[in-house]
Amino acid sequence: MEPVAGHEVRGRLPEGLADAIRETAAEIAALLRAAPDTGLPVPRSEWTLGEAAAHLAQANQLMAEVAAGHPRDYGDGTPRGLAAANERALAAFGERAGEPLAAMIVAQTAAFLDAVAEHPSDETLMTPMGPMNRAVLGSYLLTHMLGHGYDLARALRRPHMADRVRAGLTLPFLVEAMPRVTDERATAGLTARYTVRLWGGGRFGVTFTDGTVAVGHRPPDRPDCTISIEPVTFLLMALGRIAPAGAMARGRVLAWGRKPWIGPRFPEYFTAP
Repeated sequence: MEPVAGHEVRGRLPEGLADAIRETAAEIAALLRAAPDTGLPVPRSEWTLGEAAAHLAQANQLMAEVAAGHPRDYGDGTPRGLAAANERALAAFGERAGEPLAAMIVAQTAAFLDAVAEHPSDETLMTPMGPMNRAVLGSYLLTHMLGHGYDLARALRRPHMADRVRAGLTLPFLVEAMPRVTDERATAGLTARYTVRLWGGGRFGVTFTDGTVAVGHRPPDRPDCTISIEPVTFLLMALGRIAPAGAMARGRVLAWGRKPWIGPRFPEYFTAP
């Protein structure tokens, strides 16, 4: 495993998060260094391997700068706005080779952890997905790397790096981000209460009241539907990497409660960032 230098972050991030960030960056770097051709297409994407890696390098730099207290203007926080900002940033950055991009991803990960070690963890920062503290921003960084790391691994036909522990560590960011990626057309007029439980631990609640959504780490007292889901499946579904129907068919998602039939509709209410 390739080490990532950095100051002490123990106590500033949730347990295991700093290690997960370091390890994910190192595994992505190893994939890129072993890639025979960064011009390979990424499945279900318009990007090549080199473009996806360049985006990761840029995103890690942006998050390191935000963590250091330097605000960055990047899109409008919506999936559409972020996609447009990504394309503009890629057009202005020409590097596509595996080795230099691998080095950038690792170096900017170290810079992020250094910034976390040097600043208050509970300070509110403005990020591409709205205000959050450095602990949630760390969860955001991990989520972003796992999503694109999954893409790189698929392009190279190698095992991806998402596992149950890392998927669980993405929950703070995903709970924070869900209201921003709610599809208002799909939820118009909707009133429903959901509890979502990840296998092995981790849960949150989503309440729709006449189309308005509220998401929190505490589930509602009387949910209409409880969804139980395998953690990696939850992460990949939330990021739009796998289809809900296939996950349900394989028994990785279960639903029960007073209105279990509303369980399969839950993914339709959100647009992957």
